[in-house]
Amino acid sequence: MEIKASTAATRVVAPRTSTGFEYTFPAIRGIQAGREYYVSMCPLRLIPKIFIFDEDELSPELRAQRILNKGRLPTLTKYILDNPGDYVFSALTASVDGDVEFDHLGSDGNAFRTGQLRIPMDSRFLINDGQHRRAAIEHALKENPDIGNETIAVVFFHDEGLARSQQMFADLNRHAVRPARSIGVLYDHRDSEAQVARALASQCKVFKGYVEMEKSTLSARSRMMFTLSALYYGTQSLLQGLEIEADTSAKLAQDYWEHIDTTLPEWEMVRKRELSAPEMRRDFIHSHGIALHALGRIGNSLFRKSTAPSKWKRKLSPLKTVDWTRSNPDWEGRAIVGGRVSKSHQNVALTVNYLRNHLRLGLSAEEQRVENAYLRGEA
Repeated sequence: MEIKASTAATRVVAPRTSTGFEYTFPAIRGIQAGREYYVSMCPLRLIPKIFIFDEDELSPELRAQRILNKGRLPTLTKYILDNPGDYVFSALTASVDGDVEFDHLGSDGNAFRTGQLRIPMDSRFLINDGQHRRAAIEHALKENPDIGNETIAVVFFHDEGLARSQQMFADLNRHAVRPARSIGVLYDHRDSEAQVARALASQCKVFKGYVEMEKSTLSARSRMMFTLSALYYGTQSLLQGLEIEADTSAKLAQDYWEHIDTTLPEWEMVRKRELSAPEMRRDFIHSHGIALHALGRIGNSLFRKSTAPSKWKRKLSPLKTVDWTRSNPDWEGRAIVGGRVSKSHQNVALTVNYLRNHLRLGLSAEEQRVENAYLRGEA
């Protein structure tokens, strides 16, 4: 008797021993640190069934993984469902607590490294890396079962106990470095707002030649005025919730930032080489991410009333009289904390409030609550 689980990747066959059925995975065998490991392809529909997650009923010292962050799952699941033709997931890493046998195809060369990995079905599969991908796959399958026959790479190690599994988790994550947000924006071709930010950086006279495209922080001597990530978040806040076409949003964003440029003479001074970018960043806050984000939110509130330039440009005229210097005591506790520019959500909100009051735009009930807390010294 033979029950096929996948015509291409995985099948369940009749047992060879009395212990029960077993999984047979086409696999490639490798060696790391003197230990054998195996790489195979597993159909997505089998992932939730055979790969368990060490849930948080146990205390941290008795687990081999961190607690599953369920807040990440909707985004990961949506990524799969929204991009069925080009989503990409890296391999899962799992430890197998059970007898593992590898039947190689031959005795030399590639044939010795390829074959079938046989694992009893009563074995325990513990994910060392990829528990959020596994959970997202499970959720996505419920909404789109058709992806069940697609596959994901799995790296199998033999389970050598809790200490070894914990060490594997630590080693797999020890050197993981999240890429800078700027380069993520630079390479993201799905996000329409990332496309607008890239277009602004390359075409808008305000930003062209003065945007750091890879790093999300600027060194003290950098000749750049902005980071791509700061421009992205500022433009995202500007366009958020506006129901307009992509081409229109790009044009609107360019018009907005070019008008903002007319109210901030230091930006043009840098472009004319009358002021260096390091000097501007040292003495002013208007090229920092918090300022772009706040200005974007101001523009968004104006656009929600009217996108007619004659109306929103007139409202922005008082920006010319804002004192953007770091020495302005009004920024302390709003945009500057302990002498450093802060990009926290609270500081962005307080900076927006300051600009809205200066422009006489009024505050919403929530904005007034935040402002009152700041004035009482509670923020």
